[in-house]
Amino acid sequence: MKRLIILYFLLIAFGISGFAQEENDTVSRALVVVPVDSVEVKIVKADSSELDQVERDVVEGVKDDLPQISKIISLGKVFWTIIFILIGFVFVRFLGSILEKLAEKSTNYRITIKGLIPVVKISIWLFVIFIVIAGIFRPKIATVLAVTASIGIAVGFAAQDILKNVFGGIMILFDRPFQVGDKIEAGEYYGEVVEIGLRSTRIVTPDDSLVSIPNGELMNKSVSNSNSGAADCQVVAEIYLPITVDTESVRQIAIEAAQVSRFIYLNKPIVVLFFNEVKERRSYLKMRLKAYVSDIRNEFAFKSDMTEIVMRELLRNKLVDPDDLK
Repeated sequence: MKRLIILYFLLIAFGISGFAQEENDTVSRALVVVPVDSVEVKIVKADSSELDQVERDVVEGVKDDLPQISKIISLGKVFWTIIFILIGFVFVRFLGSILEKLAEKSTNYRITIKGLIPVVKISIWLFVIFIVIAGIFRPKIATVLAVTASIGIAVGFAAQDILKNVFGGIMILFDRPFQVGDKIEAGEYYGEVVEIGLRSTRIVTPDDSLVSIPNGELMNKSVSNSNSGAADCQVVAEIYLPITVDTESVRQIAIEAAQVSRFIYLNKPIVVLFFNEVKERRSYLKMRLKAYVSDIRNEFAFKSDMTEIVMRELLRNKLVDPDDLK
């Protein structure tokens, strides 16, 4: 009798474990239905063949949503992309040369016109890029965002200095601390700005040397602008004179020397200042003749002209002794 009871309970135990195993195999395939007006929860078992078909449909749907490379990039699209890039390049060069020629014909509007050149170039290239992406390739928004994010992360790690210079160039175009045609001093370099690019700014020094300064450095250092968009700028000529010189007579000669120069801009004042300086244990008067040149490109010619005229008139009027200048 005891053996029968034990056998009975063993059969019940095996039956429960088998039922539990079957429930575990189908719980992942169950559909849970929660009625709105009832708290009753029903578990509906679905046929395995039906669920397999649903899974296949989902996979096919995902494959359909993923863009195919052949649909995005094709020989025709690459051809038209190259055509539009070449058209943009030719148009940028052509329009830039026209603006350069127009700028050189007018001293008053030269700096204004040249200041538009980098803005026009960047605008044209942005328009070409927009046409290529939106008109030729026409990718999905999700694809554009994903590719942009990936490229941004990769470029951000690989080209931090280049990105810093690019952002610096954009800030220069918007903030406009200087523009093409201005005379600026940045660090040890001084000259006329001839080009503002995305990566660097190029200036021509008085020695006719072309210097490229990274935009990132220009944004992190002090920049002195001599004319701030105007065609004229102030020029200072410095002359050392004996301490006993007649300053009133020298001032009059200096003002007249600036006025008779062919480079003078007479709409702004001429100033003559005297300072006492000691050099090699001797005391001198340093005269600073400040006047405005009509065209910033004649800055150093004007400075030389004023110095020559002043020294010639001082010697001719015997206001200084040649021995005192040794």
